[in-house]
Amino acid sequence: MPEFRIDPFPSPADLSTLWSAAWSTPEAPDFSRILPRSLAHVGAYHDDSLVGFVNVAWDGGVHAFLLDTCVHPDMRRQGIATQLVREATRIARERGAEWLHVDFEPHLTSFYRACGFRPTEAGLIKLA
Repeated sequence: MPEFRIDPFPSPADLSTLWSAAWSTPEAPDFSRILPRSLAHVGAYHDDSLVGFVNVAWDGGVHAFLLDTCVHPDMRRQGIATQLVREATRIARERGAEWLHVDFEPHLTSFYRACGFRPTEAGLIKLA
């Protein structure tokens, strides 16, 4: 099982490597601007390589939001994503969040339900 690190601030290269593999996209967001404003983030490391990641954004108050949950394809189906979400949930609670939100695609419903999330009505406007 990988080692889970709280607020590890991975290098841009490490995040980009994981992001490209996990999301099949060439470019990761600029996390150097994102992570310092996050409530928390959790990295999963195997042999000192970043193999999983989740960011906990927040509104500065009681609402936190899971973003960018990902695991390297070679490391999937080992419970890493579940552990990332559990750690993120624990830390958000410890740091004062009262609500933890997550948006996800329909094929991830059973995963997030198993992590304790319940459906809620929400609204969405696509801006771009």
